[in-house]
Amino acid sequence: MSKIDLSTHYLGMNLKNPIVPSASPLTRDIGNAKKMEDAGASAIVMYSLFEEQITHEALELYHHTSYHEDTHAEALTYFPEQSYNLGPEEYLEHLHNIKKSVNIPVIGSLNGCTDGGWTKYAKLIEEAGADALELNMYMLATDFNTSSEDIENIYVETLRSVKANIGIPVAMKISPYISALGHFAKRLDNEGVDGLVLFNRFYQPDIDLENLEVVPNVLLSNSQSMRLPLRWIAILYGRVNASLAATSGVNTAEDVLKLTMTGAAVTQIFAALHKYGIDHIKTILADMEKWMTEHEYDSLKMMRGSMSHKSVANPGAFERANYMKALNSFK
Repeated sequence: MSKIDLSTHYLGMNLKNPIVPSASPLTRDIGNAKKMEDAGASAIVMYSLFEEQITHEALELYHHTSYHEDTHAEALTYFPEQSYNLGPEEYLEHLHNIKKSVNIPVIGSLNGCTDGGWTKYAKLIEEAGADALELNMYMLATDFNTSSEDIENIYVETLRSVKANIGIPVAMKISPYISALGHFAKRLDNEGVDGLVLFNRFYQPDIDLENLEVVPNVLLSNSQSMRLPLRWIAILYGRVNASLAATSGVNTAEDVLKLTMTGAAVTQIFAALHKYGIDHIKTILADMEKWMTEHEYDSLKMMRGSMSHKSVANPGAFERANYMKALNSFK
């Protein structure tokens, strides 16, 4: 068999394979970014510039927004303070330096919870050299007067505003907690989103019984975590024009292959790199090639979407019918 072709197409970019390290503290170090490239990563998502950091720079009121800084995937207090104590200008300089140090695409990341103040920094991230931008909308609607439509409108207006002001591709990292996710994804698609990243993980708080405090508690994903993005990528594949990226639970070659079969263009990874080291990328790629050789696939293109909702013989497996079947099969 000829050499295995692992190439893929994401956000208008031709990538050598689908392995893309996700936004995380790892990219705080330029050396790590270079190690990711050397290990085989096809692109890198920068750690996020948080809306709170922008607010702090502009208003010097960071302490007024810190009440929710422990609720998102890259929360500031989960890691040593110096890892995230960079303001917007330092972030832009760091992005520029990473871009100069690697030869693979670098995707900027903005993480926020409101509908304002992002356009300026989206443009600055583009000017710093980012090849694309990922908007990580992290919204937890605790205001009972906020409707699901209100939340969706904030996403749409943010996307519309950013797309109108920058020329690089824009992906949106969304939450699974949307009442009609297919309709919402189609709405973003109609607004011209270039990619959908499934899904944003909401890290849940815990209770410290000794001190009677609400505390952050990070549980890194495992391969079971990828079943949620797997289901929705399978459902969305072929029904939206946006590139589909899977994140959460990507740990092994098998995970990448399954997600590719449901329709993912790329698979974003962090927990496995944190656990096994950056060179784990090499292991995943080698295992992918081994499996594909044994099963006579010479490219990812051959398998992409083959197990999607619109391609399988029993699409109900991705719908409610799977609920009853799963319960009946449990022993």
